[in-house]
Amino acid sequence: MMGYLTYFVAANEQTLINNSYNSRQSLLLSQNTRGSIYAADGTILAYTAVSEEGTETRKYPYGEEFAHVIGYSTYGKTGVEEQANYYLIHSNAPLNLRVANKTFNIKNPGDDVYTTLDVGLQEAAYQALNGYRGAVIVTDVKTGKVLAMVSMPDFDPNEIAEIWTELTADEEEGTLINRATQGLYPPGSTFKILTALEYIRENPDDWQNYDFLCNGYYEEQGSRINCYHGTRHKDIDFEEAFSHSCNSAFAQIGMSLDEERFADTLSQLLFDQALPVKFPYAQSHVEIGEDLSVNDIMQTAIGQGKTQITPLQLNMITSAIANGGTMYKPYVVDRVENCEGVVIKRFFPSSCGRIMTEEEAGALTTLMQAVVEDGTGRGLAGLAYSVAGKTGSAEFSNIKGESHAWFTGFAPVEDPQICVTVIVEGAGSGGDYAVPIAKRVFNAYFSK
Repeated sequence: MMGYLTYFVAANEQTLINNSYNSRQSLLLSQNTRGSIYAADGTILAYTAVSEEGTETRKYPYGEEFAHVIGYSTYGKTGVEEQANYYLIHSNAPLNLRVANKTFNIKNPGDDVYTTLDVGLQEAAYQALNGYRGAVIVTDVKTGKVLAMVSMPDFDPNEIAEIWTELTADEEEGTLINRATQGLYPPGSTFKILTALEYIRENPDDWQNYDFLCNGYYEEQGSRINCYHGTRHKDIDFEEAFSHSCNSAFAQIGMSLDEERFADTLSQLLFDQALPVKFPYAQSHVEIGEDLSVNDIMQTAIGQGKTQITPLQLNMITSAIANGGTMYKPYVVDRVENCEGVVIKRFFPSSCGRIMTEEEAGALTTLMQAVVEDGTGRGLAGLAYSVAGKTGSAEFSNIKGESHAWFTGFAPVEDPQICVTVIVEGAGSGGDYAVPIAKRVFNAYFSK
């Protein structure tokens, strides 16, 4: 038992110290001043101000803009403040400095945390969301680095003590929830990416020969699926069904799929699975199997029904497509440095493995590029860079016309660099509301 306890403490040191019941945190904070948090370019995002009387106050220069991703360290901890708490309250200052500080009863400077966040992209995403409820998450497709993460409604972490009672008493706004990682939404037509992937897998030799006559709706055994606003897409092939987001065609495709194989595919894409990330998240969910009714099968195929997904997971899947089928673990903390700039710990990109073949990723890229060139994502066409993406309009109530606006995509198509995923709650169509937000973020990135 003693041997096991010794191993347990050594192997779980960070978890044990971060536990709110562990008095070691208070001891460390009595010896060390909490370290600062920086953006990737060295811009300071959080620091501890010390008054002449020795009173420490945590400061957040960008206020609401980084509220959810950086978090706060009063009344509990969230965001990077929580994730990197172990490093922020420790000090790896040079020994001679620590000895001198102890002699004169001065606190040691805590270690500093450098994130992967890009201030320009964060500001662009924040301003583009413009007060709408929703979220934007931007990642580097080749590494998994989180470049921007915005959630609204927001709050000012500088005033968390003053507004805490108000925030926690409000059960409708959910202001403290990071919608980018913890918000669960019906994916709407963005889910057609996954339905298309399964159809391609089950029909590798003739999926491109698909043909469907859309009259604005599809009926099967008394259940009916309508296209958005009852649009009649007429005679369309697979690419046109995808680019114009034809609900009728994808309901029919959903009925043709092998439910067991589709369930395996969705499991590979981490539905109802733990995500390989270090920050809090909600687990996406989908129901698929033999027990589903005809209506449930068709609803699932078009991203409705009981299916729910986070912007984070949709971004991970989209990034994997951009990356030729390999999924990377999203991460926000890049490295930890002591007060003299010596790197104490560095974090590196880590792969989750291949979730689809290069051929499948290439086929989906072609389909998603058609969405932008001649489909529901035309607001991103004709730019100095090429974009592949998918829009979505996800119904969430029984009131006709109420839907969340989605967009997820990457650019440039020839050599993908960033992936942008947008959710705007209750706004309407993805092409009208989410695409313009994504465009502003892409423009901010490529203007550099």
